[in-house]
Amino acid sequence: MTVKYIKRAVFIILLLLCLPDIRAVQQQEPTQSVPEETVSSENKSSAPSAYWWMKEIESNRSSALVKSLVIVIIVCIVCLVVLLVWILINRNKMQARQIETQQLMEQFESLLFDYLTSEYNEDIYKKIARAAVTDFNREILIVQMRELSKSMSMTMSVRANEEARVQLMKLYYRMHLDQDSIRKIYNHKWHIQIKGFRELAFMGVTDVNEKIRQSLKSKNRTLRMEAQLALIRLNKDDPFGFLDHLTHPFTLWEKLNAYELIVIHDLPVPQFIRWTDSPNKTVVDFALRMIQVFKQTNAVPQIIQCLGHPDQEIRRTAISVCGELQLRETLPNLKHMYKNEEYGNCLAIIHAMGKMPDESMLGFLKMVLDKEDDVQLQIESAKAISKIGEEGISALVKLMKSEYKNYQIIIRHVLDKRIS
Repeated sequence: MTVKYIKRAVFIILLLLCLPDIRAVQQQEPTQSVPEETVSSENKSSAPSAYWWMKEIESNRSSALVKSLVIVIIVCIVCLVVLLVWILINRNKMQARQIETQQLMEQFESLLFDYLTSEYNEDIYKKIARAAVTDFNREILIVQMRELSKSMSMTMSVRANEEARVQLMKLYYRMHLDQDSIRKIYNHKWHIQIKGFRELAFMGVTDVNEKIRQSLKSKNRTLRMEAQLALIRLNKDDPFGFLDHLTHPFTLWEKLNAYELIVIHDLPVPQFIRWTDSPNKTVVDFALRMIQVFKQTNAVPQIIQCLGHPDQEIRRTAISVCGELQLRETLPNLKHMYKNEEYGNCLAIIHAMGKMPDESMLGFLKMVLDKEDDVQLQIESAKAISKIGEEGISALVKLMKSEYKNYQIIIRHVLDKRIS
C-alpha cells in the first residue's frame, strides 16, 4: 500500500512540474495569423524564426526532463530514508517483544508451577488472571500450559501427571481460554486455524469437532493433516471416524502421524476392516497396513476381497499382509492370481509364500522356477521351496542335478548357508 501511494505522489509531482513549462510554450506561440503576402515576401526572415521556436520547445522539454529526474532522485532518497527508519523501528519493536515474551514465559511458568503444587491456589489464580489481560499474554499462557504439561508427563508419575493435567484443564476453562482457541479455528488464515486445532486437541475441547471435520476437505494438505490429528485425539469413541469423510489422498506422512498418535497416546485400536471397502484407495491401503501392524487376523475375508481390488498397489499391499500375518488360507487365492499379475505383484506373491511355507505349494513354486526366465523370480521361488523343509531341500537338490535346465548357480546360491 505504501509503495502504491508513493508512485501516485511521484506522478502528481511530475505532472505539476511539467505544467508551467507547457503553459510557457503555449504563451510564446503567436496569437495572430501572419498574412500570406508577408510570408511569401519574407521567406528568408521566417525560416530563422521557425528554427528559433523549435529550439525553444526543445529547451523547454529538456528543462522539464531534468526537473523530473531530479524529483525522482529526491523521492527515491526520501523513500530509502523512510524505509531505513521503518526497518530500525520494527527491529527495535521485535527485540522488545522478544524480551517481553521471555519475561512472560518465565512469569507464567513460575505461577503455573505454584498453582499446581500449592494447596490453596486461589491467590495464585488471581495473579495469573491479572497477568493474562491482553490477547498476547493469554496466548503466551496457553503455550506455557502446553509446555508444562509435556514436561510433567516426562518427569512425574502417571497418576500425578493426570491430576496436574486435570487442574490445568480446569484453569483453561475457568479463564475462558477455550474461547480463544475456538476463535482461532474460525480465522481465515490457515496457520492460525492449525494453532487452534492443536490447542483444542491438547485440552480435549470437543464442542467444535464438526467445524474441524470440515477442514478435511481443504485443499491445504497441512491443514487437512492437522485436522485429522486433532480429530483422532478429540473423538475418543471413534478416533478414526474421519476416514469415512476423507476424499483427498491420505499421504504416507499423514499415515505415519496417525499411527504415532495411537502408540504415543495409547488410543483404542479400531477394527480396520471397516475401511477396506472405502472408495478412497489410500484409506484402503492404510487400513490394510494397520491390520498387519495390529495383527487383526479376523480380517481374512476382507483381505481376500482386497486381493481382487482394481488397483494393483492395493493388491500388492494385500499380498504383503497375507505373508506378514502368515494367512495360509489365502495361498490358493495367491496361486490363482499369479498368472494375471504384473511383475512386481508376482514377486510379492512368491515372497509371501516364502513367509508361510506349505507343501501344497511345492509344485507351483517348482513350476515358477522352471518356467520363469527372470532371475529374481527364480531366486525367490527357490528360497520359498527351501523354507518348506526337508522335502523342499531334496526337491532343490534333484533340480540342481538335472541337466534339463541350468539351475546350479541359483540353487547353490539359495542353499549356501553362508549367504542365508
